[in-house]
Amino acid sequence: MRNSVLINRLALFLGLGFLLITGACQTPAEYHVNEGLVFGTTYRMVYESSKGHHLAIKELLKDFNSSLSTYDSLSVISRVNNNDSAVRADTYFRALMETGRRITLESNGAFDMTVAPLVNAWGFGFKNRSVISQELIDSLLLLVGMDQIWLEGDRVLKKQAGVMLDGGAIAKGYGVDVVADYLAQQGVRNYLVEIGGEVVAKGLNPRGTGWRVGVDEPVDDQTLAHREFQMIIEISGQALATSGNYRNFYFEGDQKYAHTIDPRTGYPVQHSLLSASIIAPTCMEADAYATACMVLGLEASIELISQLPGIEACFIYHTADGDQVFLTDGFEALVVE
Repeated sequence: MRNSVLINRLALFLGLGFLLITGACQTPAEYHVNEGLVFGTTYRMVYESSKGHHLAIKELLKDFNSSLSTYDSLSVISRVNNNDSAVRADTYFRALMETGRRITLESNGAFDMTVAPLVNAWGFGFKNRSVISQELIDSLLLLVGMDQIWLEGDRVLKKQAGVMLDGGAIAKGYGVDVVADYLAQQGVRNYLVEIGGEVVAKGLNPRGTGWRVGVDEPVDDQTLAHREFQMIIEISGQALATSGNYRNFYFEGDQKYAHTIDPRTGYPVQHSLLSASIIAPTCMEADAYATACMVLGLEASIELISQLPGIEACFIYHTADGDQVFLTDGFEALVVE
């Protein structure tokens, strides 16, 4: 009996020792910061993990870019735009089309990726700027409409050869989602992924609170030298994207032409809405809705957002009395400064 007790105690001791040794060998989790350049802008990822994932993230973004970058002539989207009959839709392209088509319907055409020929003509796309005339705009509007492009299996079909896609108003947010999904699949529970100002945050920051991010004050500045925040919000388990006409624009005489092109009229928007910041379950949705709102203007955007469950908004707009802010109740609840 005594021998049995000693054997059990020895086994317990050895077992505890094994646990202590293996526990000591495990790398403790810590917060990593990865930064770099992608999609013509900067990225920053902060996440808690026992190991770094930067190399894997860079490879992931490289694959994503080879699918949806209009500046890569060999990407899937570029080959579609160039009428390459051999191109096949991959997973990224298929998801982009599905979400883009849905938001086009929800926004009554204010968001439409086939706006690419018009964006190019005005000098904000991936081709040289054209000499604008009403005749040119009318001809290009004939190429606009998500009903002009569709998938049959993995084949991409178009009604007209001139139909082209511009993923710039949705792909960056989608890229944020792709990285966030990768981190989640690796068991990372606390992270913030930011690409060019578009954000997905989950869990807690290194201080043990929700992630704090800034909403830009919409001041015309293409250099980012005078960037200031309109407000600070705290988010977790949400995505944030902002669209505005204060970074990408040009002047002809006294007329300002901003990069947001209305797919329905063919012209750059001219209204009081300066920026739209959208909170949504995914950054791809937030990115696209923000662009749709910048096309629609203030009143129509408030109406659109009111019909979309789980979507919150911050609209900054200009009046004769200065800039004003409209917040949905859900967005206002997140403001901390």
